[in-house]
Amino acid sequence: MFRAIVGLWRWRRSALCRRTDRAEGWLALGALLLVLVACPLVAAAAGEIAHRKLSETVRSQQLAHQQVWATVEKVLPRRPAGEESEELSHQQQVMASWRAPSGAQRSAQVTVQREVVTGDRFRIWVDMAGALTTRPMSAATASSHAALAGVVVGVVAALAVELARRQALRLLLRRRLEEWERQWAKVGPDWGRSWPAASS
Repeated sequence: MFRAIVGLWRWRRSALCRRTDRAEGWLALGALLLVLVACPLVAAAAGEIAHRKLSETVRSQQLAHQQVWATVEKVLPRRPAGEESEELSHQQQVMASWRAPSGAQRSAQVTVQREVVTGDRFRIWVDMAGALTTRPMSAATASSHAALAGVVVGVVAALAVELARRQALRLLLRRRLEEWERQWAKVGPDWGRSWPAASS
């Protein structure tokens, strides 16, 4: 790409510079401007849209998800040694009960990230009906996901510009070869008569 731009600048007024050479240079320059200017703008716009959508998700989850106290009713037996990974070895399955935001009593099997015994209390996240749910997304997580989305969109846009440039360059080279063939068809038949015949 840069070589074509440099070539366009050096040969812009040369009589040997063909139209296809100029077109290749302008094509490379246009692609470079798109990558340096348009793609960052597209990435910023995509990041802003993603941040707005994720911020709405954060607000809705913070309203719909609540943290309540749960009580261990029964500690369930662990898996036999060797059947669980080191990460799962710190987890414990228990039957727990809690009160939903509506006041209804709920109970279910819950995974606890620490050692507990019957009667222990721990915090869980539930929805408005009292069913177990995940921790709501934080504003920092939403911002990082939005930034990542913007970067991905910008990279994809830059790749799309480069692919389009390569496709256009392929068509341009095909046209250049066709032009060479037409010129050779005119010059080729007279090639043998370009020198005077040797005298006997």
